Amino acid sequence: MRKLFWCVAALLCVCNTVLAHTDFGERPKLVVGIVVDQMRWDYLSRYYDQFQDNGLKRLITKGYSCDNCLINYVPTVTAIGHTSAYTGTTPALHGICGNDFYIDDDPVYCCGDKSVEPVGTDNRKRGCMSPRNLLSTTIGDQIRLHTDFKSKVVGVSYKDRAAILPAGRSSDHAYWLDIDNGQFMTSTFYRTELPEWAKAVNQELKKNKELQKVGKDVGLYPLCGHITTDMAIAALKGEQLGKGDVTDMLCVSYSQTDVIGHKYSTRGEHTDEAYLELDKDIARLLNALDEQVGEGNYLLFLTADHGGAHNFQFMIDHKMNGGAWNIDEDVLNDKLDACLKEKFGAAVDRSIINGLLGYRVYLNHGKIKALGLDLEDVKETLVEYFSKVPHVQFVMDFEKVNTWSVPDVIRSRALLGYHPHRSGDLLLVLEAGFYDYGKWSSPIGTTHSAWNPYDAHIPLLFYGWKVEHGSTGREVHITDIAPTITQMLHIQQPNACIGEPIPEVVK
Repeated sequence: MRKLFWCVAALLCVCNTVLAHTDFGERPKLVVGIVVDQMRWDYLSRYYDQFQDNGLKRLITKGYSCDNCLINYVPTVTAIGHTSAYTGTTPALHGICGNDFYIDDDPVYCCGDKSVEPVGTDNRKRGCMSPRNLLSTTIGDQIRLHTDFKSKVVGVSYKDRAAILPAGRSSDHAYWLDIDNGQFMTSTFYRTELPEWAKAVNQELKKNKELQKVGKDVGLYPLCGHITTDMAIAALKGEQLGKGDVTDMLCVSYSQTDVIGHKYSTRGEHTDEAYLELDKDIARLLNALDEQVGEGNYLLFLTADHGGAHNFQFMIDHKMNGGAWNIDEDVLNDKLDACLKEKFGAAVDRSIINGLLGYRVYLNHGKIKALGLDLEDVKETLVEYFSKVPHVQFVMDFEKVNTWSVPDVIRSRALLGYHPHRSGDLLLVLEAGFYDYGKWSSPIGTTHSAWNPYDAHIPLLFYGWKVEHGSTGREVHITDIAPTITQMLHIQQPNACIGEPIPEVVK
């Protein structure tokens, strides 16, 4: 009897081992990543009763929701958010430190690349783009590596950075909209000519009377989302994604929600319309995926690159804390010049600062050296100056952040957002509800970039292949998306990944 018991136990172990090994060969036909630009987490509940059954509500009621997904770095902006979701890491390691930033005193646009040419239009300003500043691999890069580059990875968005950075460095397909002529484009980093299916989309756009009417302002209308969905579906069908022997990937980003948010903030008919129309676009994309790949054959996630603050006047009108200041007028002003001259002499003024981006102060190290100034003295002087600017709660020297008397959550996010050659020198942390509206938002609109929950708490939904319905309120991070997806695919994580697979999703 005892021998029989051990024989059965051994047999069960062998069976379990075989089943475990069999799982390594199972993968979905397609991975789909959807990023909704500037989507606050609470929009899922705010509009839930108005969503149709087959759009966002389908992802909520049939998928898995991580209700406490946080961005774990600063600043919270578009280029960084897209990159972090797909790489599983933060600016400290993937190197995309903003939409715009400086690399050793040289101004850089995150995707700018003068070594490439535009394809699809002749607009060099909008077309000389590539992922050359990206230092780490993405989910798509890892899929391509695992399949000896047989997989196809496609990025589609209104914004160049929202198509390019998710698709990664090894993709042959990233397409964004040239708003100057209403055509989708790419660059020679990827190919020398648009594929026929993309040309067909552009031909239809030329006939689109609504697009002709709104022109360059297309981002302010739900039409932008409709066009993005059309392009994504065209890519799905044109490239036969999910039809081959290996797993493909489609990366789609909706940008109109961000443009509308900056203009009109988090409340009102424009924002309401944006999210209800987005819901229809999501439903249309899901239907196309069902038709092309088959429900249950694709693995999908939906998240945001950042959230957005309520408009400061809206908060004040309702007796809550909030306010706005303009960096150029209220911070980098004549008072700063006077402070520097008093400390260092008449030859020194605010020109020793390259800029203030994402609440980070970028010093001009070359000029400081040429003037014979001590960098530490300059930083200490500026820390003292900025600390006295109204509504600045903390000022931190990145190189000394570990010794600064600030809450651990802020210190941690500052460190994870800091790249020594790309993130500047000082970080300003404002009081809750205060933000800069000088460049990226209107007086009735909003913006983002801060550590606070309104900017850092984002939706995260998983749906489809091997995903069981459920939810968790446990804290997870935007950097956990990539390791979750790659573990489900049984492939290696992106090469600078610091996130952890979400066990509630990976079962």
